[in-house]
Amino acid sequence: MPASDIAFTPAVKAAQAERGSRAMYARVEARGGFRTRITPDLVAFLGEVDTAYLATANATGQPYVQHRGGPKGFIRVVDEGTLGFADFSGNRQYVTLGNLSENRKAFLFLMDYAHRRRIKIWGELEAVEDDPALLARLMPEGYDARPERALLFRVRAWDINCPQHIPQKIDAPLVAAALQARDDRIAALEAEVADLRARLDAGADRAGKDGDHAG
Repeated sequence: MPASDIAFTPAVKAAQAERGSRAMYARVEARGGFRTRITPDLVAFLGEVDTAYLATANATGQPYVQHRGGPKGFIRVVDEGTLGFADFSGNRQYVTLGNLSENRKAFLFLMDYAHRRRIKIWGELEAVEDDPALLARLMPEGYDARPERALLFRVRAWDINCPQHIPQKIDAPLVAAALQARDDRIAALEAEVADLRARLDAGADRAGKDGDHAG
């Protein structure tokens, strides 16, 4: 069974066939479907991620999507098939935790707006309580947040989407850094121009005095 079957159920395949895309995705399945192991390119992507959307569902199938954020790289690789991140203290609704008590299937949706990339990851999620060593391993260094537990995401399949329809957005710190670099460059050029003008003025003054002496 190809890994893509985790998303391409019979109902999904029927919809693809009806709308003309089944043959294309059948070729994807023939090549093995979605990836199932954490690869270096996924690791590199995770290293730049500071925001994610975590989806779970309760026993009746009611979905819930929760934003997860932290410093870049807050989602870490535990082993070749497992991701992990600290569960920071928040609004204490605990909808995700309640869903996990009934249904451990979960989904991570990762966006990179700056480079117009997105990654989808299917798997199972486990909340790990009272494991200080694991929590210390997953807690971002110097991040001002209180971790309550560790979350382990066991990857079953993942895929990269095309950039179509993804708007390009740049994070505020990156924009601020670019503007600061521009302002610093402008200041340096203005100082250089002022220095050149001062030298020219000094040269003109010397030339004028030399002319007076000559006369």
